[in-house]
Amino acid sequence: MKLNYKRTALIGLAFLSICAFWGLYEAVVPLMLRDTFHLGDTVSGAIMALDNVLALFMLPLFGTLSDKTHTRIGRRMPYILAGTAAAAVLIVLLPLANRAASLPMFFVSLGLLLLAMGTYRAPAVALMPDLTPKPLRSKANAVINLMGALGTVLALGMIAVMAPAGAHPDYLPVFLCMGAVMALCVLVLFLTVKENKLAAQMPAQETSREEAQAGDGAGLDAGKRRSLALILCSVALWFMGYNAVTSAFTKYATSVWGHDVGQASTCLMVATVSAVISYLPIGALSSRWGRKKTILLGVTVLSGCFALAALVGRSFSPWLYGLFMLVGFAWAAINVNSYPMVVEIGRGADVGKYTGYYYTFSMAAQIITPVLSGFFLERFGYWTLFPYAALAVALAFVTMSLTRHGDSRPQPAASKLEAFDTPD
Repeated sequence: MKLNYKRTALIGLAFLSICAFWGLYEAVVPLMLRDTFHLGDTVSGAIMALDNVLALFMLPLFGTLSDKTHTRIGRRMPYILAGTAAAAVLIVLLPLANRAASLPMFFVSLGLLLLAMGTYRAPAVALMPDLTPKPLRSKANAVINLMGALGTVLALGMIAVMAPAGAHPDYLPVFLCMGAVMALCVLVLFLTVKENKLAAQMPAQETSREEAQAGDGAGLDAGKRRSLALILCSVALWFMGYNAVTSAFTKYATSVWGHDVGQASTCLMVATVSAVISYLPIGALSSRWGRKKTILLGVTVLSGCFALAALVGRSFSPWLYGLFMLVGFAWAAINVNSYPMVVEIGRGADVGKYTGYYYTFSMAAQIITPVLSGFFLERFGYWTLFPYAALAVALAFVTMSLTRHGDSRPQPAASKLEAFDTPD
């Protein structure tokens, strides 16, 4: 049984469009809120956290709804098509509201846009396992994540090239292009991936007798419960640190370092590319060192990079690109290994439940940290951003150091692509 890489990449076009959207959203919307509508950093942080709040409710809701949907074009495809079509139109309203300096129009457009994105995010992710046999899903997920990384890089590259400098830049061209990219990706997906036909060709998936008998299973012993709690606390802490930087970076870079939005986006793009490039060596390092040690290395490097960034003066320094290369490496070291540690503590029958734990803590952190870090930015100044991030990640080193479970050494990957198999 071999994975159809071409078809999997086509399935990943929906995820590419999603990641491209969020790359543009996180880079530009904070600047609109600050420069056009003059909102404080606490309020701005709360607005930037709305997508994560909605995700806690909308992802399971529309994932379940799509499970129960049966149409002539498939279960997931109606949500992907309708959601993308709505988002591709609504995304253009944001720069128009920004150009008109209309706060009511901006809020209504933003709310509708986030709702549209929430309707098809879970169905788009579910399409891959629907159309991929269980033994091949790790390889397929690697391809999907590579497509997502490509989408993020594409968005940041578009901003760097198309977003004009100046006090009141017009973002309409880059948002128009993003809407076109999203629509084109999903159109190609629809024309090339026939969901019902491919689903009918899938072999029947059987649950093993051992897992079926296990059911929900007995609870974890005290040691494993403690390790699970510590790992989940670590997940929350490093997401609080990392997301604080990504959600406020363009504001920080333009205000403190004198970057324009293009230079700031290039720094984030360097970090993203570095993370993608790092997956293979991180996978090899994890095989030798184990997950816990590799995570601790990543946490140390990430916290150190944020601490160094806090020392940068009020002017652009080219060595910042090198610093953000290290940030990408460190984030890959953490992200590749943390999710496997969580599910390693449970059994095969409980993977979905423990996956839910992982995303609950990571999303909750991304809800809290824009508001909390935004309060510090507004109350004490932008200089607090990187110390805040460095401290949060450093605390994750403490909690991760105390874990005693979940660190089974992974077997060597059957394919190099499996080293890319990380959650998004």
